Amino acid sequence: MTQEMYLIRHGETEFNVEGKFQGQSNSPLTENGKDQIYQVARMLKMELGDDIHNWEIISSPLGRAMDSTKILCETLAYDLTKVQTDERLAEVSVGDWAGLYIEDIKAQWPRLLEGTNHYNWYFNSLGGERYADVEGRVKAFLESVKDKEKLIVVAHGVTSRIIRGLYQNLDKDEALSLEVAHETFFKLADGDVKRYTYEYEEF
Repeated sequence: MTQEMYLIRHGETEFNVEGKFQGQSNSPLTENGKDQIYQVARMLKMELGDDIHNWEIISSPLGRAMDSTKILCETLAYDLTKVQTDERLAEVSVGDWAGLYIEDIKAQWPRLLEGTNHYNWYFNSLGGERYADVEGRVKAFLESVKDKEKLIVVAHGVTSRIIRGLYQNLDKDEALSLEVAHETFFKLADGDVKRYTYEYEEF
């Protein structure tokens, strides 16, 4: 059996625009974020056509992912009640740093950021998850769905990177530096990761 998986990130949120870190806290989708998911869904509809009802959709249970999933289902004419949720797809928890600006974090916990970079600093958060925690639950999720042939997954920036990293057998630093963009989604099949984007497409 060959599995095909489409991996979608939620749309832009108010915290994304404001530069605040969300982790597992929530922030509403912006109007731009809603449109991003609508455009992604349109591309996916063109890709899958009438076959959409043979696919399973599994979403992170966090609000921004579920709001994105609702738009996805409306655009695809997919029954929302058939969508499953899985907590293992939730974004990395940043503990006490949720809802803060990076400047706040640097001011209050400078020593916790020592030796970190743009891609891994959040794993040093106070009360949050470490890389091994997130990798472990993502790995368990992938193992649990390995027998599903046609799967659409709605997740988050860090979990999307780790899913693709595990799929391609990348090390931690390579996985965490993978692209994440609200205008982009990915197809994982036959050991390959294909990128889709509507950013320069005309509809």
